[in-house]
Amino acid sequence: MSARRPPSVLESFNYAFEGIIHVLRTQRNMRIHFVVAALVLVAALASGVDKLELIALLLAIAFVLITEMVNTAIEGAIDVATTSFDPMAKLAKDIAAGAVLIASAVAVAIGYLVFSGQVAERSSRFLDRLSEVPAELTLIALFLTTILVIATKALTGSGSPLRGGLPSGHSAVAFAGWMATTLILDDTDHRFLISSLTFIMALLVAQTRVESGVHSSMEVLFGGLLGALVTLAVFQLTP
Repeated sequence: MSARRPPSVLESFNYAFEGIIHVLRTQRNMRIHFVVAALVLVAALASGVDKLELIALLLAIAFVLITEMVNTAIEGAIDVATTSFDPMAKLAKDIAAGAVLIASAVAVAIGYLVFSGQVAERSSRFLDRLSEVPAELTLIALFLTTILVIATKALTGSGSPLRGGLPSGHSAVAFAGWMATTLILDDTDHRFLISSLTFIMALLVAQTRVESGVHSSMEVLFGGLLGALVTLAVFQLTP
């Protein structure tokens, strides 16, 4: 019987990519790590970090992703090797999970050291800019959005003021906040970055309403459009 030939270089790369794709498909934490890594890199490029800071961020990202993959591999190997509860198997899984926790904590510390000074400076400029904008505009926009949400639910006869029905009140308020933030920062150099982060947070609010089964995608979309358009109108029509 002839020995199995070793995989070629191309096949080895293919197996490696299959492993990465499998972890992304099956592990929620890995998907979260990837999203956070992408956001960190976008923030790094937008804030103009130097070469050493970028290297530190890349190493931290790689450290977290590698430990998460090793943790997944250990859990898979243990599940195959054991068919019943084994305290040592649980301990091995806990140790692997602890390695991921340490890697994540180190990554957070590195991110803080890289971004803390820049975030403090830009937050100060944002608060200065915010203080120049009448607070009444944002309050009026949020108030009108809430009133219109309740009125629309009353007209359609669906849901309650705080749960379910057309439109989604949570999405309306979240996107109203995104629009207000974007309009307040009209003269800020990093308007795009801050607006994008606020938009992502509004999307996450909308996603939770759909995933929890409280609202449909259409109700969330309608609520988001309502909040954004009402806020835009308030800011544009007010001299």
